[in-house]
Amino acid sequence: MGNDLFEKAPIPKAYFSFALPVVFSMVISLVYNMADTYFIAATGNTNLVAGVSLGAPIFTLMIALGDIFGLGGSSVISRLFGKKMDEDGKRLSVFCFYGAIVCGIVVAVLMMLFRAPILTLLGAKADTVQYASDYYTWLVIGAPFIILSFTPSNLLRTEGFSVASMTGTVLGSVINIILDPIFIFVLGMGAAGAAIATVIGNIGADLFFVFFLLTKSKRLSINPKGFFISKRELGDIFAIGIPASVTNFMQSLGIALTNRFLLVYGTDKVASMGIVMKINMIAMLILVGFAFGSQPLIGYNYGAGNKKRLKAILAFSYKFECAMGAVLALILCVFAKPLISMFMNQESIVNAGVPMLRLQLAGAVFTAVTLVSTCTFQSAGKALNAFLLSVSRQGVIFAVVIFILSKTVGYYGVVSAQPVSDFLTAVLAVILVRRSVYREIR
Repeated sequence: MGNDLFEKAPIPKAYFSFALPVVFSMVISLVYNMADTYFIAATGNTNLVAGVSLGAPIFTLMIALGDIFGLGGSSVISRLFGKKMDEDGKRLSVFCFYGAIVCGIVVAVLMMLFRAPILTLLGAKADTVQYASDYYTWLVIGAPFIILSFTPSNLLRTEGFSVASMTGTVLGSVINIILDPIFIFVLGMGAAGAAIATVIGNIGADLFFVFFLLTKSKRLSINPKGFFISKRELGDIFAIGIPASVTNFMQSLGIALTNRFLLVYGTDKVASMGIVMKINMIAMLILVGFAFGSQPLIGYNYGAGNKKRLKAILAFSYKFECAMGAVLALILCVFAKPLISMFMNQESIVNAGVPMLRLQLAGAVFTAVTLVSTCTFQSAGKALNAFLLSVSRQGVIFAVVIFILSKTVGYYGVVSAQPVSDFLTAVLAVILVRRSVYREIR
């Protein structure tokens, strides 16, 4: 693929060419995540829903680990392509691919060894531990396949193959959706069935990505022959990849903290929040898709030193992302009750879930600012700033906010902690962007 899209195409055309396939793949991923919740909720077993909700951070953790090699690698490789250093980019793509596989194997072994204490840490109790354990066990077994799938899906976009990246994700999602009802209901496997369907879906995506890399890609590779990587290159990938992974790890922490603080108010509140988080993902994943879909475009132009085009890309990204955040929040707030009822039409679940969802969405515009800023730092190789934002929104800032609000406001303090954290993190993001990136491109 030529470089016209990176260097010459009108900003909106280039932006949407990269971002829309990512958004579509995010939406499809959301669909299969919601399918898991829908089919589990259809059992009518509140403890089963709560058990799967408690296990959800594990999947998020695996996404985070995949991002070390996917987002870290794509950040470095896109800048190398911008500098016309294609062979170096190809070498690093080999490392990212096999690094993800090794990481997945290590994680699977460790998480199986420490299964009991991890389940306790997640908040599993006597009435939910079996369901949480079933879901957890099968996700962990499939860790190498899940972690790997997030690496080539990101790397392919550095070469302009956003549609191929989307296709692999969609394929995996469709397989998951087809298998969910078979494993959960026909085979009666419950939480384990939902996890197994997820693993098989990721295997399908992996096979597609391998096929595409072998047959279509010119700048990327999975051939280990003659491979080497320097300490500096390794440091560059991890400097961006680890903060990127921390973002998703913090999401896992945020979910786990929320569940722990909600447990005192009953398992129905945990179940409600589990459903609310799935619906909130509609807005969040679309925003993530638009923000990070443009990462190769930002990284390429930063690497090429094209300040004028980079400034225009960033201006468009912030304006569009914030507008999208406001629109999505408004739509989902209006339809909060019927959306929650679709999953579990129990009065206690719906009554708790509607205000939960509206409060979660209150910070959507602030989240948009944080996402674009984080993407910018990752694309430009500004590891420290990326790290600061990564540990803030659902990490350090969130932990402090939920602790204070739970003690001072109680239940509504717990469920409003996220939008407050979103606002504070957005303020931090604006300060960091103005002091670093915008100083360079003035």
